[in-house]
Amino acid sequence: MTRALWALLAVVVAVALALWAPPALALDRTFAGSVQVDEHIAPFQPSDSYGTQFFGGFTTELSGKIAADLSEHVSANVKICYGCHGFETDMAYVDLRVVDELNFRVGRFSPSFGAFNLRHDPANHKLADKPLPYDMGRMLRLRDWNMGVLPSPFPDNGVEIDGSHWFGDVVELDWAAYAVSGFKGAESSLDLDFTQSRDGNLYYVDDNNTPVGGGRLAATFRLSPNTELTLGGSGMYGTFDPESRFTYAIFGADAWLRAGRTNVRAEWLVRRQEFSDADASQLKYTFAPGQNFFVKHGAYVEAETPIAPGVDALARVDGLVRIGDVAAASPLSNQAYVLRYTIGASIVLAQGVRLKLTPELWQFDYADASGRRLEASMHVAVAAAF
Repeated sequence: MTRALWALLAVVVAVALALWAPPALALDRTFAGSVQVDEHIAPFQPSDSYGTQFFGGFTTELSGKIAADLSEHVSANVKICYGCHGFETDMAYVDLRVVDELNFRVGRFSPSFGAFNLRHDPANHKLADKPLPYDMGRMLRLRDWNMGVLPSPFPDNGVEIDGSHWFGDVVELDWAAYAVSGFKGAESSLDLDFTQSRDGNLYYVDDNNTPVGGGRLAATFRLSPNTELTLGGSGMYGTFDPESRFTYAIFGADAWLRAGRTNVRAEWLVRRQEFSDADASQLKYTFAPGQNFFVKHGAYVEAETPIAPGVDALARVDGLVRIGDVAAASPLSNQAYVLRYTIGASIVLAQGVRLKLTPELWQFDYADASGRRLEASMHVAVAAAF
């Protein structure tokens, strides 16, 4: 569908629903937010690697959201977040809800992808950092990997159509389809440049006038009054360079089992991305024609359960695998991996305030400058919801 048709469709839908929606009797506003300060300790990292191989020292994540119900069928949300990237508009959109099964979202938002993005705020997950597939800079050797498969959150400009439907009291089906600007990168880039999507010095517009399309489908099964199982699948596809020559495709599958207050989550993501091989000197290896792409996999399995009043225990195993050519100066091979083993505790200090203790053991398939393939780190964080 051409850009003109997308624009015409959005205008027609917005005008029709605006005329149909009854006026609000009263404006209902709500405010919510969360903040986390985290000290990431990596004692075996060389002192000259700070700021290049991982983000050490105190970091703060902050989010503040205002939601307003304009009428029975129209609502608006604005959310500001702050982190290592500075201030960012995480949300600024209007929902035009016809019925539960049909909602139109227009503005800036994180498109529906995967399960973790729904709880990416630090107050919504009980470990101090994100799973590696969604990592946004807290992993060791982050410059080697250019973060995870799909750094979360990933706010973008566009339109989404979504809905949900219950089949009796046993099965709920959720669906979403969207068109957004998409990720960006230079014509000669060997990977996505995630900073272009959140750098205030650059225009927040599509760099190639070609929307990225995607969607999600998930089903929740109520197995018993205290047990639910959610299974989901997501995908997105588009181009990232200014000439719209090189594509990327991201797919994911997720599962979430809730049994009482115990939660077990598993998720897998994969990104296949093309890049320019016009300058062979940029590349570490020489592949046959048509092999100018790489594949990056990411996955995690995580469990959490209460072990005492106000104390939750957590365990997680996650990792990344990258297959394909790399930059000439990269320490990665054409088949590289990293695994991380995490245990943690989330302790209630006061109402709405938690202490998060997150020790981690890292296993890399390549040695650093000091010859290490195993590393350890520790997160000590305090998070509050308000």
